[in-house]
Amino acid sequence: QVQLVESGGGLVQAGGSLRLSCAASGRTFSRNAMGWFRRAPGKEREFVAAISWSGGSTVYADSVKGRFTISRDNAKNTVYLQMNSLKPEDTAVYYCAQDRQLYRGAHTTEGLYDYWGQGTQVTVSS
Repeated sequence: QVQLVESGGGLVQAGGSLRLSCAASGRTFSRNAMGWFRRAPGKEREFVAAISWSGGSTVYADSVKGRFTISRDNAKNTVYLQMNSLKPEDTAVYYCAQDRQLYRGAHTTEGLYDYWGQGTQVTVSS
């Protein structure tokens, strides 16, 4: 059974930075695509960023492109989301997710991610 545990959320002023981490259990992490999603108050969950199993390809939502960077360390079974130039509209609960299928590239399709963490709150003050 796969478990995902996010950390690194918190309160930050606009323009600041945070780095989220997602530690994964399970034997196949290094062969699974990973994604970050977020849910803002009163809104649907939305895609933020994804990375392929190898780390060789990434994809970002337009709203975070150029400000956020997704990366992974397969030796540590961990995926990261570096968030710079944060804006109040980035305030949300951030979730990491793992694709069940092996060797898939980075993708935005929420329904293909089978495992989810419990989320970590990010609050950006103006």
